[in-house]
Amino acid sequence: MNIGNNFKRALNYIYGSRNYIYSMVIIFVIAGLFGYFNASKLGMLDEIIKKIIERTEGLSGIGLIGFIFWNNLQSAFFGFLYGVILGIFSIFTALANGVMIGYVMEKAVSSMGFMQTLKLLPHGIFELPAIFIALGIGFRFGMFIFSKHKMKDFRKGFFEGLNVFVFIIIPLLLIAAIIEGSLIALFK
Repeated sequence: MNIGNNFKRALNYIYGSRNYIYSMVIIFVIAGLFGYFNASKLGMLDEIIKKIIERTEGLSGIGLIGFIFWNNLQSAFFGFLYGVILGIFSIFTALANGVMIGYVMEKAVSSMGFMQTLKLLPHGIFELPAIFIALGIGFRFGMFIFSKHKMKDFRKGFFEGLNVFVFIIIPLLLIAAIIEGSLIALFK
């Protein structure tokens, strides 16, 4: 297995998937704006946030890094894999995550102010691109159904997607988890 060739192949597949990835970014941003501007109507999200906080309470820095990595890895992998169903799960994941991030950002801005909230953004530098790539290739994967060569495109989408996952997404999510987990542990 030639790592360099697989990495280049992954980058090429991402480039070929860029319109699908951009679609996921647009959906995420629109959903984020919805979550931000409708936060007063989305109080039910507090229960989800509360459960996440409970699951991470008492975790060490390494424990937080592991939790964050595993949580993001699952979200990214299922966003890719379940994209096989016409990309619907990828779209839903972008919508749900966007609304949640928008909601959390509104709460953060309300309590800390806009400038303080900007300090939260750096942790997403690696995490969000990894998630967008996973959802975009998942969305592309689901489009095999409209292809003339369904099985060939299904196999290609699956194996190229896995290659991207191994050589691009997992490393990005690991870096993101280390940064985020370390920052959370530092400011506890």
